Amino acid sequence: MPQVFPKGLNIIVRVTLLGLPLLLSGGGIAGAAFYRSDYTTGTREVVEQPVPFSHKHHVSQLGIDCRYCHTSFEKSASSGFPPTKTCMNCHQQMWTSANLLEPVRESYAKGKPISWTKIHNVPHYTYFNHSIHVAKGVGCVSCHGQIDQMNLVFQSKTLLMEWCLDCHRNPEKNLRPTDEITNMLFKASMVENKKTGEPHTQASLGAELKDKHMIREASVLTNCSICHR
Repeated sequence: MPQVFPKGLNIIVRVTLLGLPLLLSGGGIAGAAFYRSDYTTGTREVVEQPVPFSHKHHVSQLGIDCRYCHTSFEKSASSGFPPTKTCMNCHQQMWTSANLLEPVRESYAKGKPISWTKIHNVPHYTYFNHSIHVAKGVGCVSCHGQIDQMNLVFQSKTLLMEWCLDCHRNPEKNLRPTDEITNMLFKASMVENKKTGEPHTQASLGAELKDKHMIREASVLTNCSICHR
């Protein structure tokens, strides 16, 4: 029987058979990297706001606690945006004619809230509650990063499901005393381990607080119904 295909085609077939898996795996890796990239997740993207509010100035330099503006994060699902009156408590006395704050003064005069743009968004099919995380000892910095050093707020974490699950599988690494929730400089070593008399490590403090706050096991915390209701 005469040869149907030329011998040179053998090389092409071998290269194709060897290269196709490499191409597919490379494409998968590239796709996974793109899915987790800042471009896709919005991480580190500075979003324009009606007023360029600086957390670095207000929190780090002036020492204003998170709870002064975000009054509801300890008891409700949302942290809440501060009403204009909160801003004007100070700015009726200082920077009263600054052009930068004209939208604030206009909002206060007209009784119309400032339309702040929400930065940390989870999918509409995902349930997230600030209060339960705060009650269990998860600090602001765990999700929002060093927001006290941000002139303009940006999303510092991916907020992907795998990021949430990583904490739900091992919550100990993010736990702190509830009176240190808003302390951006908190370290586990600031707390004494009463069993040893030595400063706590995050692992030992986390294990102690997990028991104290009766945090459930990973098998429960990673159940789909916890976040998808």
